[in-house]
Amino acid sequence: MDLERKAKEAFIDDHFELAVDLYTQAIALNPTNPDLFADRAQANIKLNNLTEAVADASRAIELDPSMAKAYLRKGIACMKLEEYQTAKAALEAGASLATEEPRFASLIKECDECIAEETGETKKQAVEAPLNTLSLKEEPEDISSKASMVTPSKSKYRHEFYQKPEEVVVTIFAKGIPASSVAVDFGEQILSVSIDVPW
Repeated sequence: MDLERKAKEAFIDDHFELAVDLYTQAIALNPTNPDLFADRAQANIKLNNLTEAVADASRAIELDPSMAKAYLRKGIACMKLEEYQTAKAALEAGASLATEEPRFASLIKECDECIAEETGETKKQAVEAPLNTLSLKEEPEDISSKASMVTPSKSKYRHEFYQKPEEVVVTIFAKGIPASSVAVDFGEQILSVSIDVPW
């Protein structure tokens, strides 16, 4: 695909914003290609668009659960967001698929060290940011922008949220969607809701 080739060239030339734009155009034409999502995730990591990178890597994994590089990119993005438990889970899944890739082991070790440090020193954070108490989980600020890239039909779904000192409650209005079609991925600072709609 010409767009994909141009996007790869832009990435190699360190033109990461252009690469993201080109991958987005390519995804619009081919929304079930997991490589496009995984590669856009890598470009988003370079731009520090970390929640977008997690969403793209998660979508790539949904489309191809055996794609090791998607787990690697999700793990890296989650680590940068200090979501070490989520990162570790992704990295361990990827490591089981690519046993010859040494980066998984070193990143998992780094996650373990950060988790140990967090649990020993900063237990307060869990009280200050208990987003894992959500009854319905979505990222209020970032989901609309990334979902528009990931799920072209997202505009169908209205959502609203309100925040209390101890939790954020998000409601997504999606009629007739079975629970099996909804995927939720979340940590202390990131939330992603994907809805698979039969075309």
